[in-house]
Amino acid sequence: MKLLYLSFLFLFLFTLFLSNPANAQTKEGKISGAVLDDAKKPLDGATVILLTAKDSVVLGTKLANPDGSFAFQNLKDNTYLLKVTYIGYKNYRSSPVLISGQKAVILSPFILSSIGKKLAEVNVTAQKSYVQQKIDRTVVNVGALISNTGANALEVLSKTPGVQVDADGNITFKGKSGVMVMIDDKPTYLPAANLATYLRSLPSSALDQIELMDNPPAKYDAAGNAGVINIKTKKNTTRGFNAVVSANFAQGFYGRMDESINFNYRIDKVNFFANVAYNKQKTFRRLEIDRNYLDANGDIASSLKDISYFRPSGNNTNIKAGLDYFISPKTTWGVVFTGNISRDHDSSPVYSLLYDKSGGLDSTINTLNTSKNKFDSKGINLNYTHKFDSIGRTLTFDLDYIHDISGSNQLFVNNTFLPDGTLTNTQTISDNLPSTINIYSAKVDYAHPLKGKAKLEAGVKSSYVNTDNAANYFNVIDGVGTIDYNNTNRFLYKENINATYINFNKTFGRFSVQTGLRLENTNGDGHQLGNAQKADSSFVKHYTNLFPTAYFSYNLDTAGHNVLVASYGRRIGRPSYGSLNPFTFFVDKFTYFSGNPFLKPQFTDNYKLAYSFKSLFTVAVTYNYTTDVQNETIHKDGNVFVSTTGNIGQQKTWNFSVNSNLQPAKWWSVNLYAEVYKNTYQGQFYTGYLNQSQYTFSANGNNQFTISKTWSAELSGWYNSGGTYGQFVSIPTGMLNAAVQKKILNNKASIKLNVRDVLKTFSPSGTITNIADATATYHNFVDTQVATLSFTYSFGKSITIPHKRDTGGASSEQDRAH
Repeated sequence: MKLLYLSFLFLFLFTLFLSNPANAQTKEGKISGAVLDDAKKPLDGATVILLTAKDSVVLGTKLANPDGSFAFQNLKDNTYLLKVTYIGYKNYRSSPVLISGQKAVILSPFILSSIGKKLAEVNVTAQKSYVQQKIDRTVVNVGALISNTGANALEVLSKTPGVQVDADGNITFKGKSGVMVMIDDKPTYLPAANLATYLRSLPSSALDQIELMDNPPAKYDAAGNAGVINIKTKKNTTRGFNAVVSANFAQGFYGRMDESINFNYRIDKVNFFANVAYNKQKTFRRLEIDRNYLDANGDIASSLKDISYFRPSGNNTNIKAGLDYFISPKTTWGVVFTGNISRDHDSSPVYSLLYDKSGGLDSTINTLNTSKNKFDSKGINLNYTHKFDSIGRTLTFDLDYIHDISGSNQLFVNNTFLPDGTLTNTQTISDNLPSTINIYSAKVDYAHPLKGKAKLEAGVKSSYVNTDNAANYFNVIDGVGTIDYNNTNRFLYKENINATYINFNKTFGRFSVQTGLRLENTNGDGHQLGNAQKADSSFVKHYTNLFPTAYFSYNLDTAGHNVLVASYGRRIGRPSYGSLNPFTFFVDKFTYFSGNPFLKPQFTDNYKLAYSFKSLFTVAVTYNYTTDVQNETIHKDGNVFVSTTGNIGQQKTWNFSVNSNLQPAKWWSVNLYAEVYKNTYQGQFYTGYLNQSQYTFSANGNNQFTISKTWSAELSGWYNSGGTYGQFVSIPTGMLNAAVQKKILNNKASIKLNVRDVLKTFSPSGTITNIADATATYHNFVDTQVATLSFTYSFGKSITIPHKRDTGGASSEQDRAH
């Protein structure tokens, strides 16, 4: 903790020094403003070009912030012009802007009209681009796809460029596992299974943007070797009362429904916002696993076919509510409450067929697996923002507390039959698996603009996590349960991470540089409690690491249309709390899951070179090198296949990707993303030395069609050729989606019909390699062919007021959702 105290002291003294009037910067010329569409909504990512009025020489280029704001600083006394461009909108050129006495000039918002529309038709809102490229991230606008209507957050991610989601909800990014998923810049701190449950309960109507960062800047936690996926939820700060309500009904194998309301009320110095969503669903999945057990000569000694049916049903309620209090134009306090309540149950029968070496049926085992599960999460955040002056010196801090409770009660009944149907054995097992997680986090960030188009940022953060997991197993005979000491256990884990960072960026004409360094100190303490037959065990881990990042950008032309970007970053992948948990979880008599308390963190070096032409086209080459790779591994214990997370050596990934935004016609816009990557795994393994590699082709595409002022349609899809992921080698799969939308009630409401997986082609399947004396294949049949009918209605009244705040204020308020 000494490191944390010293870091906070350093930042406090540093802030006092920079805020001292004696060190204040001298006056500088500045032009600021905002870019809005013809409905007066921000145009995030619009290109703003600064020119001299005399000879139209380009002096600089900016991309508008999420709130539409932009600013040019350090300007000499002169007369300037500004030109604004954005796909789907007419170019805008300002009247001359005079800088005299190096004073700041705040311009009225620039209103861009959509192509083919008159400015007076303010009831027509042009569609925001689906994908936008920035120097350190790719931004995906969720609402730009009609087919996202009625979907949940996990389904939205599965259609996001470069992101893949398997049948169990595990997320990979650009061919790599270990991605860190954040909600509104906050880590989720959830094990993979609970994270998938939470994302399935989060409706797309609550989502605004998805930020994809394969090499995040130093401001973000270094966790996540595959990078960071930051899901930004909606938050409106328009004055007055505004609300959006939506209701969806979907029909797949079973029916499902969800409703949500997102509202905001701002008056005077108070802004209150809330999002409440409820969904009820039942899904279906069929999993087939074929295993061959081999003798010493490699011949088949016996085989097993498992057929599992999963029919989970449940309901989820998500609540997010907050209050911002604007003490002054420079100071804001905020509080946010988040809550999630999930209840589900499942009856998952498993039919196991055992065959002898000649292929004859030996016996049949029918397993009835019933479970009742719950997951409750509560969180509260206190945040503060203070702007010292108009040049952008800002201090923010966040305090967070999260309390998660989950639990599962399961009953396994295994009945063994001979081929003639004679019952030979019955086994009954019950379990109770409660879990509690408490998370405390505090962070402080300071931003300080410098002369010469430069900026310095610094911050500190400390988090403390306390987990308590119990596994209570019982053997049930004649309705009486006795403790199973082989599997009953309790695991306590505590983890403290202290971090500090500094980040610097500067522009030199056409050249821009951003560098950062983050220091993280990790302290872990695990204690596996024993029982009447097993002794206690424990472990302690302490390690401190540096994580540098660097970005270099060069404009090949004065307008900034052709841009080269090179970047480097180092990441860490710490074991998840669930992976460290040494408990055994039963799926059936032949399939177990087990944790690994001896997991080591993995480290990744990321290199990237990219070229962009405007916002139309981006091509990138990346190389990633990871040591002590964490991956799901399968090993055989007798006839049982045990799945656990292990360190399997090193991984090398080459990735070549292309992303384009096209508009073949006024009524047709297209986004295409394609990548080819090669994963190579090398290292010591259960069965000897693992050396496995394969090329993979993956593509996403979506077409948006404007049929009329009130009708629009979409055709989208994705394809993956299959690849290697540790022991797992997948086969090709993909999905085609279609949607149509009709605006009604003066464009305040819409009705949408969306059909996912039109051709029913999504079927994650493959082979499990490197299993001692065995081979295995798996095949999933998933309930993804779903038709959704959705109704959305927006209402409320906005209060139009003069623009008083300097640039950056609204952006920071919108980004701070917790």
